[in-house]
Amino acid sequence: MSVSPKIAERRVKVASWLIAGAIAIAGLCYSSWVLQFVLRLDNDPVNSFLSQLAEPGAPYREVFATGDKIVGILLVPAALGGLLLFPRRRLTTVGWVALFCFGAATIADVLLPLKECAPGDSSCGAGHSELFPQLHQPHALTSTIAVTSIAVATFAFSLAAYRYHRWRILREFGLVVLVLGSAATVWMLVADNLPGNYALGIAQRIQVGSMSLWLITLAAAVVLEGREWTEPDAVVEPDRAECSAT
Repeated sequence: MSVSPKIAERRVKVASWLIAGAIAIAGLCYSSWVLQFVLRLDNDPVNSFLSQLAEPGAPYREVFATGDKIVGILLVPAALGGLLLFPRRRLTTVGWVALFCFGAATIADVLLPLKECAPGDSSCGAGHSELFPQLHQPHALTSTIAVTSIAVATFAFSLAAYRYHRWRILREFGLVVLVLGSAATVWMLVADNLPGNYALGIAQRIQVGSMSLWLITLAAAVVLEGREWTEPDAVVEPDRAECSAT
């Protein structure tokens, strides 16, 4: 029994809204760290890492851990939905896969929290930067995968927006957010190799905040520019066009 084009289009539209909603909520939950100002935690935002908000024994750990869990639980099916629902293009496929990895790594971040170190505990990386203790713990792997995955996703979707001449909101506002997050990342990488802290806590909050904004931007693109995501024949990739011409 065949499905009429109108019914199929309606189903795709509903699915697009569900995917966009999941991504938008995940973006908001990834900003749960702002609650530290509402809860008035004794945590210096200039010289502390966000991982410390969800470390074992930390006040309101469950609040921040739950926020990260929701991010992963929503992004994993949303990424799979985007991969299966929308037409396959090389760059967007990379983007959806990277988004899936980001969601999975975020869940792993919660399951492998930052270890609360005792004085003189060599397993916590004694002699290393006090601001980056998680770089010497299992939490480092999940955090690195998460940050790398969201970076790949943002670059892949941004390149796709320019290459396929689509998704204006990703080409414009998404690019601004990408530049902001990249600048914060460079700030962290450079400053960590210099003596002193250089407000690395602020740099990480800018980095994570830009990730949240980008997720919300992606959700908006899926909703506001839904037709561009579901029309496979409207744009021909440059490499394919060149091959057909020869």
